[in-house]
Order: sequence, then C-alpha cells, then structure tokens
Amino acid sequence: MRNVRSVVVCASLMALTLPFLATLGPIGCGSNPSSPGPTPTPVGSGAGKIAFYTNRDGDFEIYVMNANGTNPLNLTNNSEDDSEACWSPDGTKISFRTDRDGGNNEIYVMNADGSSPTNLTNHAANEQSSTWSNDGLKIAFGTDRDGNNEIYAMDADGTDPINLTNNSASDHSPAWSPNGTKILFISERDGNGEVYVMDANGANPTRLTNQAQAELQPFWSPDGTKISFISERDGNREVYVMDANGANPVRLTNDLESDQWPVWSPDGTRIAFTADRDGNREIYRMNTDGTNQTRITNNTATDGDPSWR
Repeated sequence: MRNVRSVVVCASLMALTLPFLATLGPIGCGSNPSSPGPTPTPVGSGAGKIAFYTNRDGDFEIYVMNANGTNPLNLTNNSEDDSEACWSPDGTKISFRTDRDGGNNEIYVMNADGSSPTNLTNHAANEQSSTWSNDGLKIAFGTDRDGNNEIYAMDADGTDPINLTNNSASDHSPAWSPNGTKILFISERDGNGEVYVMDANGANPTRLTNQAQAELQPFWSPDGTKISFISERDGNREVYVMDANGANPVRLTNDLESDQWPVWSPDGTRIAFTADRDGNREIYRMNTDGTNQTRITNNTATDGDPSWR
C-alpha cells in the first residue's frame, strides 16, 4: 500500500513501502467520526490511539501505539506482510491489507486487540486501501479484479461487493466521508492522479484538484469540511489541506524528503503523517496549520500509514 517496496496507493509510491501499493501510491482509510466505542478523545488533546505498519520485527506488521508514540504493540504477528490499517467507526475493529493467503493482497478485518483476523475479500485479485462507512456497515476498497484499479464497496462482513467507479482509468485510495454520503478517491482518468469525490453509491464523480503533477492519499477531516492530501506540485511529496470543495489549498509541510499519508486526529486538531526526513520512514504529527511538527516514532525500521482514533 502502500507503496512499500516499489509498486501503490494510501502512498502511493516509495521504495520502502509495499509492492502492490507502489503502483498507485499509498492508500488509506477516511477520518472516523465520533461514535460509540472506546473512551472519546478529549478535544484539543491530540490523544487517542494510532494504528500503523512497521517492519521492526522483520516483516510488515500492524501495530498500535498511543498518539504520542508510547506503548507500541504488535497486533498481527504474522510471517507475511500486513499494512494499511483502518479503524472501524466504533473502534472495535481494524481492517487491513495482507498477503498472507498466497501472495495476493486481501482485505482482512480483526478485533482491535488483534484477535479473530478474517478474510473479507477472498479473491484472486489484489485488494487494498480499505475505508469504513460512518455507520460501520460498509467497507470501500481498491481492487484490480476487473483488469484495472477500481473502487468497490462491500458489506462489512465481505458480502455483496459492488463496483462504484467502473472506469477504464485507474481509480484508487478511497476515503469515506464522516457523514457517510461521499467517498474521496484518486483517479487518473484525466491523465494523472487527481483528487475526486463521488456519492457513496458511485454517482456524480467530481474532480477537486487540477494539477499537472500527481495528487495522492486524500483524507477527510472529522467534521467533513477539510481534506488533507499529498501533492507533488512543488517537486516532491508534501502535505496539503484544502476545503471540501477543492478550494483554498494550503501546503503544510516544506521538506526535501517525501511526506505522505496525512490523517486527522479524532478531534480535528492534529494531523499525523509519514516522512522520510530522518533517513528512514517515521511517523510525525503536527497542528492542522503545519506548526509543531514532531516525530512520534523513532525506530531504525520503516514505520508508516497511520490511522488515528
């Protein structure tokens, strides 16, 4: 997903991220709205839990840690690669991408403590980039089962998969809106990757960005008024934020290295992201205006693709 060893989407790219993803660039899950489940995150605290992938144990696993980087815990503990974690709206489940069933990527779901991992897609194609509907009843994901990259939605138990995009170009990196009515995605139907939004049933796809360079990895703010995304318009990958209609794009990072995967804290006051600026891939967080950029992982391995709740 993530791009991880040269291939996607969620980061779309990167030699350090995973195979299928490098082709599209990382992909990821949308911002989860406030909902029943674990104790709500205090507003303004930037607290909560962050799920992420890391290869600190030799292969890529899903870990969870406190939002300040403390108490990292391996949830998957599997010999194959696991990545692209996404919290369910109530915080009781985590969907993720894995190649544990024979080399192709599938969407799995597990309990928040890592127990009961279950294959939801069970298809010969490559599936990636899962994101939950706000009521937890649906999961959208990327797949190449029709010969090119499309966005599908299925019931949360894996049944009734439906093609939402049905376009000859590559569509990937879905992010379901906090109110459940819209899905962000990246589409190459206009020649390069741009941020699009469509209705949750796939109708009315609308382009939000229009750049000569690639745009990647869109994520909703918890209130649905802002979108964070990655843009290459300045020569390398930087974190941007724009209004939900695509207006007023603002660059938040300005670094020579690649910044990616910008997800929001549950209270909307912080953004966590992945950066290569310290010699390897680490997870950082910052205020939503780009100030106070702070590294929260500090490991010689690769850490990336945060999902915050």
